[in-house]
Amino acid sequence: MTKKSAFRGAEDILPPGVGKKPQTFTQHGRSRVDNYAWIRDDDWQEVLKEPARLRDDVRRMLEAENTYYENVTADLDSLRNTLFEEMRARIKEDDSSVPQADGAWKYGVKFCDGGQYPIFFRMRRDGGAEQMLLDGDAESGESEFFSIGQVAHSPDHNLIAYSVDRVGSENYTISVRKIASEEEFKDKIEQADGDSIIWSADSSGFFYVERDENQRPVWVKYHTLGADPVDDPVIYKERDGAYFLYLSKSQSGEFVFINSGSQITTEVRFVRARSPLAPLELIAERVNGVEYYVEHHGDSFLIKTNADGAVDFKVVKAPISAPGKENWEDWIAHNPGTYIADIIPFAKFFVRYERFDALPRIVISDYDGDAHEVSFDQAAYALGVDEGFEFDTEMLRFTYESPSTPKQTYDYNMATRQRTLLKSQEVPSGHDPSQYVVERIDAPAPDGAKIPVVVMRLKSTPMDGAAPLLLYGYGSYGITISNGFSTNVLPLVDRGVAYAVAHVRGGAAKGRQWYLDGKLGDKMNTFTDFTAAADALIQKNYTSAKKIVSYGGSAGGLLVGATVNLRPELFAGVLAAVPFVDVITTISDAGLPLTPPEWEEWGNPLEGADQYDWIAAYSPYDNVKNVEYPPIMATGGLTDYRVTYWEPAKWIAKLREVGKGGPFVLRMNMGAGHGGSAARFERLEERAHLYAFALKAVGYENVEPIKHH
Repeated sequence: MTKKSAFRGAEDILPPGVGKKPQTFTQHGRSRVDNYAWIRDDDWQEVLKEPARLRDDVRRMLEAENTYYENVTADLDSLRNTLFEEMRARIKEDDSSVPQADGAWKYGVKFCDGGQYPIFFRMRRDGGAEQMLLDGDAESGESEFFSIGQVAHSPDHNLIAYSVDRVGSENYTISVRKIASEEEFKDKIEQADGDSIIWSADSSGFFYVERDENQRPVWVKYHTLGADPVDDPVIYKERDGAYFLYLSKSQSGEFVFINSGSQITTEVRFVRARSPLAPLELIAERVNGVEYYVEHHGDSFLIKTNADGAVDFKVVKAPISAPGKENWEDWIAHNPGTYIADIIPFAKFFVRYERFDALPRIVISDYDGDAHEVSFDQAAYALGVDEGFEFDTEMLRFTYESPSTPKQTYDYNMATRQRTLLKSQEVPSGHDPSQYVVERIDAPAPDGAKIPVVVMRLKSTPMDGAAPLLLYGYGSYGITISNGFSTNVLPLVDRGVAYAVAHVRGGAAKGRQWYLDGKLGDKMNTFTDFTAAADALIQKNYTSAKKIVSYGGSAGGLLVGATVNLRPELFAGVLAAVPFVDVITTISDAGLPLTPPEWEEWGNPLEGADQYDWIAAYSPYDNVKNVEYPPIMATGGLTDYRVTYWEPAKWIAKLREVGKGGPFVLRMNMGAGHGGSAARFERLEERAHLYAFALKAVGYENVEPIKHH
C-alpha cells in the first residue's frame, strides 16, 4: 500500500491473512490457477437455507474481513451516521401510495413512522376507513432478515395470498389469510418463487412457481385452498435448465400465461383463469432467438415479438382459437430505433411504453390506430406505468420524475387526454430542484457509438475539472437504468460531488440493438463505453482523472471491476456491490443456480475456446494486475444465490495479493442475500457505508453539504 492513498493510516492496519490453496483449472488447453477457490463452501446450497451451516474456516475468514473493514474505516463512523440521518430526513416516514381501484375497493401500500417494512391496506372505493391486509413490521417478528415478495388479493376480495422470505436466499413461503377475520389457512407452500401468485377467477385457488434445489423456478403448480400442498398438481414443468418460469395474467383477467424464457428465447402457454385445471394450450413453440410476450383483447391475443428481424419489437395479433406463429398478423409495425418495452391493452385503449434515444414515452391509441404520446421535454427523465387492476377503464396511472425532480403520480384520462396530479413525492428536509442542473452528454466510444451520460450537479459546482464525480453504470441483460429521482444521492451532490449515469451498451437505453452490441463476443463494448464516459466527463470539465468513483452492483459490479483493471488511473475509488467478478469460474459451473440461463448472455466457456477467451479477457478476478489500484470496497451477502458470497471475497483477496494501492475491503452481510437488507432504514445504513467510503476516496469526508431553505 502506498502513502498516496486517501485512506492514510490504513497501511498500518494488517489485512486478514487469507490463505492460498492453489487449484488448477484447465479448459480448451488453457489453464488458470485459483488460489482462493477454497472459500466456496461445498455445501453452499444448504448454507443458502441455513446460514449457520457455513464452514467454520470460511466464517472466520469473512468475519475477519468485516473486522478489517471496520478498522480501516473507523474514522468514517461519524460521517456514516451523518449520511444516514441526511438520507432518512429526506424520506417521508409515514408515506403512502395512491391506492389503485379494483371493483368496490382500492388497494395501497404505506409505511408508518419509524416502520421498516411496508403495510398493505385497502379502503372502500367510495371512501371510508383503511383496512389493514398485512403489516410487514408485525410479520417480521424476530427474523434477522425479512422480505415480502407479493401480496395478492383474491378476485372476490375475501382473501390474500402472500409470500415471505426470512433468510435472504429468495426462497419464499406462501401463506393464505382471510381478510375479514385475519384467520390463516394451514396451507404453507415452501420453496416458492416470490412474485408468481396468480388467483383463479373463482378465488378457489392459485397458481404459483416452485423452485428446485438449485433455486431454479422449474414447476408451475396449482393450489386449491384447504388442500395439502404436497398434493398440488404440476401444471407445467420446465425441463431445460436454461429456461426460467414466471407467471402473468392478462389485463382482462381472462387468461393466465405460463412463460418459459431464456435470455433470448421465450415460449408461452395459457389457460383460462376460470378453468385453472384445464389442459394448457401453447401459443407458439420456442425458436432460438425469438422472444414473444402475450396479452389479450377481445377475440385476439396481442403479442409483442422480435420475430422476423423486428429487433426493437413489433406487435402482432393472433386468434385465440389458433394462436400459432403461422396466424400472426402484424398490427404495430417494427420501427428500428424505437424500442417497444411494454404493452398494456385496456378495453377501449391500447398503451405501449417505448424508448427512443435513451428517453421514455407512453403512446396511447384506440384499436383503430388513432395514437398520441405522453412525453416531457427535458434532457433526462423517467416515466413509469402502473397498469392497475381494471380492464374496462379510461384511466391510466403513470409517474414522472427526473434526477432533480421528485416523483409525481398522475391519473391520465385516455379519452379526454387530461392528466390529474394525485401526489408529489415529499422531501421532508427540503428540496429545491432549481438548485440543480441535469444535463446529458453523448460520449464517443472507440468505435464511434455515442454513449448517453446523464449528469446531475449543483448549479454552484464549478465546471473547471475540480469537482469529484460518482459514475454509476450497469450494462447487462438489456436492463435500462432509470433517470429517476433518488434522495439517496443528494447527500453527495449537496457536497459538490457530481452524479453521472452512463447508459452503456449491454443495457437497452437506445433500444434492443444497444443490448445486443454489449453481450457475448461484443461484451468488451460495455467496459470501453464506461471508460469513454469517464473520458468525456473529464474532457468537458465535469471532473478530472483520479477524482471519479465508479459504482455498480451485481452485473454492474462486473462493470466497475473490469474497468478498473482496464484503466485504474481514471478512478479515485470503486464501489462494487455484490459484484459478479469471478465470471469465468461461475459461467463454467453448470451446477450453479443461474449458470445455464447465463450462457446466452456471456457465452458458454464449456462449449468453445472462443467463448472461453471472450470471458477470460475481461473477468475481473482473472485480470487483476500488479499495478496501482484505487481504494476498492466490495459488499456481499452470505445467502445470495445470484452472486454467491465467495465471488467478492475471492476478488478482494486477489487484489491484495497481486495489486498495489488500495486499501481493498470487503463488507459481508452475514444475514442477507443479493439485495442486502429489505428493511428500509437498514438499506440506508448500507448505502451510507458505500457513500462514506466514496467521499473519503475523493478527500471530501469533511465537506459540509449546502443548506436547503
